[in-house]
Amino acid sequence: MDGFLFQASIYLLAAVIAVPIAARLGLGSVLGYLLAGIVIGPVLDLVAATEDLRHFAEFGVVMMLFIIGLELEPRALWDMRHRLVGLGGSQIAITMLAVMGCAMALGVSWAPALACGMVFALSSTAIVLQTLNEKGLMQSTGGRSAFSVLLTQDIAVIPMLVMLPLLALPGVAHLSPDGSIDLGHGDEGGHHGMSLVEGLPGWGVALVTLAAIALIIVAGIYGARPLFRHIHSSRLPEMFTAVALLIVVGIAFLMELVGLSPALGTFLAGVVLANSEFRHQLESDIEPFKGLLLGLFFITVGAGIDILAFLREPFVILGLALGLMLLKGAILMLLARVFKLHTRARWLFTLSLAQAGEFGFVLISFALQLGIFDNPLGQRLLLVVALSMLITPLLFI
Repeated sequence: MDGFLFQASIYLLAAVIAVPIAARLGLGSVLGYLLAGIVIGPVLDLVAATEDLRHFAEFGVVMMLFIIGLELEPRALWDMRHRLVGLGGSQIAITMLAVMGCAMALGVSWAPALACGMVFALSSTAIVLQTLNEKGLMQSTGGRSAFSVLLTQDIAVIPMLVMLPLLALPGVAHLSPDGSIDLGHGDEGGHHGMSLVEGLPGWGVALVTLAAIALIIVAGIYGARPLFRHIHSSRLPEMFTAVALLIVVGIAFLMELVGLSPALGTFLAGVVLANSEFRHQLESDIEPFKGLLLGLFFITVGAGIDILAFLREPFVILGLALGLMLLKGAILMLLARVFKLHTRARWLFTLSLAQAGEFGFVLISFALQLGIFDNPLGQRLLLVVALSMLITPLLFI
């Protein structure tokens, strides 16, 4: 039974049963969604094609960053610049090098070891921000510091995706004579999607990217208010919902066309619209979609865990996941001390970001496609990412 309505019913039923129970026990909704996914996926084997569904569910992360941007004025973002560059940049660089060193000590060659460093330098934007919002910790010092690092990580995904092909095996990726970058997808797959930057030289990619960002800012400043007033005059509440979804989906599509993170683009749009008088209307229209899609994303993470692969070497996978979290935790605690976070904020900051993140799935899949990871290593890394995400909600308790 793999029909669409059956699959949808299973996902919704699992969420309706598991999440209220988890919330009542004080475990939080994120852990409820993850456990629901494990039950309907690897335990009962009721759902299929979780990978395809996860790409759709990631729109929940995109919508969440749009709402956070709406709540963050440009001046507040400017005040966070030291944390974005100093704290976030230091965390990514130090974690990458530390994980790379550990991987090489375990016998992994330098190129896949560096790719492992990229994967594990990232944390889970979805789990951390959702849990911080639920527990009312988003505006605390530790919460805002964690958000600064997560935002820097989302930005860092872009150069990581550019660097991965350069680590690939010989012949898989190369720089073409005109200076443009071939990402090594190959031709046998046919057309892989629309792109405005494919085949452009480096300076052309930079110009197109800057033009897309400028378009979002200009449209937000000068075009949003007349558009919302026009919609308001129609006196049709569903049109506000349609416009809110159009903004999120349209900007996400534009960001994909120029090779940027959709979540980063919608966050920027939210910041631009933060001073709009229609901000609260946008928030209320997007919030239900954000909550459902985020929940769906967490369920797909749980459902995608390969229990059989875990059972073949449980102590190795669990040891790698715990080792990763201890390593990242030590680095985060050190940075928290350097940046003078007080004790309570220091612990919140450290426990929030010690896991791997959802962008790790993207980087691992890309590295497998490029031949940087062999299949056993890639599957082991996927399990470590998923297990660390599963452990994280427990740390907030």
